[in-house]
Amino acid sequence: MTDHDQKIPAKKAVALRYNPEKETAPRVIGKGLGLVAEQILELAREHNIPIHEDRDLVEVLAKLDPGQEIPSETYLIVAEILSFIYKTNEAAGKA
Repeated sequence: MTDHDQKIPAKKAVALRYNPEKETAPRVIGKGLGLVAEQILELAREHNIPIHEDRDLVEVLAKLDPGQEIPSETYLIVAEILSFIYKTNEAAGKA
């Protein structure tokens, strides 16, 4: 098998929303594979939404349905991502 024969796995993306005033945990609001994943990422870029890449986390979150809260097993990593986003927003004057 040559390098050209190997398939490159399609890109995956999962979008999360978290409003601590209304929700107890972040929720999946969108997910996609291939072109849909690219569209999710492009929308995030257009709206200056921070993007965090973590293949293992995406694999876990991609198994959830839109609207579903993230599982407690992912709280720590998602909390770290949210902390990064809050710090980024604060540094950019958006806090």
